[in-house]
Amino acid sequence: MRSILKTLVGVLLLVTMSHAVHGQSPAPSLSKTAIAANDLVADFYQPGESRGPLPALIVLGGSRGGLDDRTAWEATALAEHGYAVLHLAYIVGPGLPASAQLPTAIHLIPLEYFKTAIDWLRSRPAIDPNRIGIVGTSIGGMTALLVAAHYPDVKVVVAAVPSSVVWSTFGSSRTSMFSRAGQPLPYLPYGLGRGAGIHGPFDDGLNDLAQHPDAIIPVEKINGPVMVICGKLDSLWPSCRMSAQVVARLETNGFKHAFQILEYADAGHSVFGPPVAPENPFFAALGGPAGNAARIDSWPKAVTFIDAALKPGKQ
Repeated sequence: MRSILKTLVGVLLLVTMSHAVHGQSPAPSLSKTAIAANDLVADFYQPGESRGPLPALIVLGGSRGGLDDRTAWEATALAEHGYAVLHLAYIVGPGLPASAQLPTAIHLIPLEYFKTAIDWLRSRPAIDPNRIGIVGTSIGGMTALLVAAHYPDVKVVVAAVPSSVVWSTFGSSRTSMFSRAGQPLPYLPYGLGRGAGIHGPFDDGLNDLAQHPDAIIPVEKINGPVMVICGKLDSLWPSCRMSAQVVARLETNGFKHAFQILEYADAGHSVFGPPVAPENPFFAALGGPAGNAARIDSWPKAVTFIDAALKPGKQ
C-alpha cells in the first residue's frame, strides 16, 4: 500500500508539472478576479466586451484540485471564447485540504461546496443563470459528472479522462472521496493491482463493481448534454473503460440529451486541453505529436459541444 501511495504522489506531481504552462495570463480583453467569498477558492474570468448575460462554465482541474497553470490555461481559453469561467479549487487552497496531504487529501469532499459555486454564478447579474456548464479533467472529470448528476442547474458536462464511479480514499483509512449532507457517498474500493503504478488498482477495482452498484455515478440524472473524452494509453487509470461505462449507462437509461464519447488510441491522460506548440518544453510530456494531435481534435469538438448547449442559435 505504501508503495502504491508513493507512486501515486510522484505521478500526480509529474502530471501537474507536465501540464504547467509558463507565462500564461488573461488576454487584455479579459478580467480575472480572485474569489474568496462564501468559502469558495476560485479565480473568475470574464470577457471584457460582452453584451447581455453570459453563459458560464465551472472548470475543475485534476487530482491536485487547485488553481494550477494547466486549468488556468483552459479557463482563459474558454473565457476568450465568450464564457464567464469560474476556475474552482476544491482540494488545494486556503481553507481547503493542504497540498502536502496529497493524495489522502481527496477525502470526503462535500458536494455542497460545488453547489455554492453554482449558486455564486447564478447570483451574478452578468451571468445567465440558465446557461451554466462544467468542464473537468481526471478526478475533476469524475467530479464534474458527479456534481451535474446531483444539481440540475448544470446544463452541459465535458468530462475528460473521467471516472464512472466514486472511488475510495487512499491510505489506510478508507472512506469515500465525496460526501453529501455530512455523509460519505457510496464508493468503490480500488483493488490490489499488479506490478508498479496505479492503473492496476483502479482497473482491478472495476472488476468488483457489481458488488458496489451504489458507487456508480448516476449520470442519467444530468440535466443536459454529456461529452466524455479518453486516451487508450492512459497509464493513470482506465479512463476509456470508465468513459464507456458512462456512455453505456446513458444508453441503458434512455438519456434524453445528446451525449458523445471521444476515444483516442494513441493518447494518454493528457488527451484534453488547448493544443501545445511543439517548441513548448512540455510538448513531449503531454504525449508528443500523438498526444497533441488528440488535443488538436478534442478541444474544438468540446467547445462546439458546449456552444450547442449554452449558445443555441449561434452555431
